[in-house]
Amino acid sequence: MKPYVICHMVTSVDGRIWGSRWRPKNNVVPNLFERLHDQLVAEHGGGGSWLCGRVTAQEFAKGTEPQYPPSDRVFPRTNWFARSNAKAWGIFLDGKGKAVWARKDIGGDPILVVLTEAVPDRHLAGLRADGVSYIFAGATEIDLAGALETLHRELGIERIMLEGGGGANGALLRAGLIDELSIVITAAIDGSSGAPTVFNSGDVDLGPAPIETMTLASHEVLENGAVWLRYRLTTTS
Repeated sequence: MKPYVICHMVTSVDGRIWGSRWRPKNNVVPNLFERLHDQLVAEHGGGGSWLCGRVTAQEFAKGTEPQYPPSDRVFPRTNWFARSNAKAWGIFLDGKGKAVWARKDIGGDPILVVLTEAVPDRHLAGLRADGVSYIFAGATEIDLAGALETLHRELGIERIMLEGGGGANGALLRAGLIDELSIVITAAIDGSSGAPTVFNSGDVDLGPAPIETMTLASHEVLENGAVWLRYRLTTTS
């Protein structure tokens, strides 16, 4: 059994997600993403674990070196938890072990990374030293469905908010693992092709997304012309 997955994103009218590029700036609502995140959590009595991809992981990481220092220790490829009683987790997909954290939490939410068995032992030693929990999901590529099942089974996580970037969102969409889309369309435009979109699936055309139904659950007009749309999804995967 997997957690219920809500993909929560704020985007420009043209589907881009780098807010610094949106114009007009006066229409961009400060802290709107975080405010609605908290509202979604409050709807279900807390427990707001959230999940992001590798690029976002490296944005949050505070380590100054490109990798953890060498270690002579050899670790089994089994899940390891610095703690197991968190109300909410900050979860990151980092299959190859790129992020050097130098921190153990984000805003009080303990960090947990999803790895593959291909990560070097030095990385596992570094995660343990930083107090960062980790689970394994796949030999060389992340098994997304398996990772979600582990999070539910091992930590009792029932709901996860998927919050980008576009690569992580696209991967879970293609795997048929998103149950709900919470999308806020800001009254602003990026207007170029350089920024990532809400759902990225690389440069290869993978064909239509595996969505069978997409039902509007609610809609709300927010300040500065923003619109908040929530959809229930069913997929063919």
